[in-house]
Amino acid sequence: MRHLFCTEGEDALQAVMRLKPLLAFDFDGTLAPIVERPDDAHVPEAVSSSLMRLSELLPVAVITGRSVADVKPRLGFHPRYIVGNHGAEDPTLGPPSSASQALDAIRQRIELRADGLGRCGIEVEDKQFSIALHYRRAPDAGAALVCIEDLLQGTEPVKRFGGKFVVNVMAVGLPDKGDALATLVRREGAGGAVFVGDDVNDEAVFMRATPHWLTVRVGRDDPLSRAMFFLDSDKELVQVLERMLSLAVAS
Repeated sequence: MRHLFCTEGEDALQAVMRLKPLLAFDFDGTLAPIVERPDDAHVPEAVSSSLMRLSELLPVAVITGRSVADVKPRLGFHPRYIVGNHGAEDPTLGPPSSASQALDAIRQRIELRADGLGRCGIEVEDKQFSIALHYRRAPDAGAALVCIEDLLQGTEPVKRFGGKFVVNVMAVGLPDKGDALATLVRREGAGGAVFVGDDVNDEAVFMRATPHWLTVRVGRDDPLSRAMFFLDSDKELVQVLERMLSLAVAS
């Protein structure tokens, strides 16, 4: 990966902005800084202000692991699209009811083992179509992961994937973030797409990217990431948005 603010990155950004792309962003760690308590997350005013102006010129989407209802009031602006649950929750389509039912056995285990999970420092976030098992505040991360593995052992096949101090669980066969972005691009009839994300579940977009997409990863901590370019931190996002604004106005 190369830094977006290099010559090649600037050329790539100019090229995709000429296509009048759909602009899509992850939430935690991208639009909003990672915080100790997920309930405290919100988009900084400088970011939401830039996105509000961009949304008047181009279609803007938020594609997040959170539920749509959870993330919507945290944004400070109104994107054209919000897709939650790692790509599975598109309010205009709606996943099948079985997507939630597939997690019922795990919900029952969580209820029975609530005390043990609490002692391990694991916080459960049930988002209907996925369940997040957070261990950011666990006193022993290794012990918390053992506890999570024991919880999930022997349950019906589900898709699980990690993140920043979290294990996510959802039904098999649901759309991921790459599927969600491709659907939005088709729906909008956009000439291309820009996607900015920071975590494991964003790799579904990075791997899916076509020549008319520009993908950017926040952070360079994963040398195996398939993103085209990177930013050093979410603090650089305002500069990217302002550059997008200037290019969108000029085109």
